[in-house]
Amino acid sequence: MRGGAKPQIFAIKTTIGQEKAVIDFMMQGRMKDALKAILVPETLRGYIFVETHAPQIVNQELVKIPHVRGRLIGQVNIAELEEFLIAKKSTEGVEIGDIVEIIGGPFKGEKAKITRVDTTKDEVILELFESTHPIPIKVHADYIKKIMSAEELEPGGEVKKERRVEKKVEKEGFFEEKEESEGGEEELVGEGEEKEKKRTKFVL
Repeated sequence: MRGGAKPQIFAIKTTIGQEKAVIDFMMQGRMKDALKAILVPETLRGYIFVETHAPQIVNQELVKIPHVRGRLIGQVNIAELEEFLIAKKSTEGVEIGDIVEIIGGPFKGEKAKITRVDTTKDEVILELFESTHPIPIKVHADYIKKIMSAEELEPGGEVKKERRVEKKVEKEGFFEEKEESEGGEEELVGEGEEKEKKRTKFVL
């Protein structure tokens, strides 16, 4: 800390994808001496956060760096950066029995069921649906996308009835009107007839 100045956190806007190149320039000359810490959030592209006791020096040096878009942006509270500082495990939100799609690696595009979750290594053990003889495969959780939770499945692995109906309604989105005949049997309402509709039933 120089001259008793208290370090403050600021944001720097950059060209998306050039954050690391900007940092390489920042770690040279006067800029390096003026910085106490640098944060590049993976989930917030196009921004760099710096902690500095000399914002004037940082602003003077920023104009010399390619891919920087403007000067330091406001003062940022450390509490606003907590979500970027706390690492989130890739296995959060997935559990045994979930149905997933593999989005990377040699099995990309395959559907599978999770049979085990290893939170220490951020890996899951999967059983492929298309395999004639299911062989467990180990995949990093970054390479899967959950498409259905275990709660939506019956014990035997079938999709619960209410889930099937919900999907059918979303897909077809229509209702068919029927009425009861005098004999108690249902029949479609005749075209051009003035019959009273006694019941409307959704046809699955």
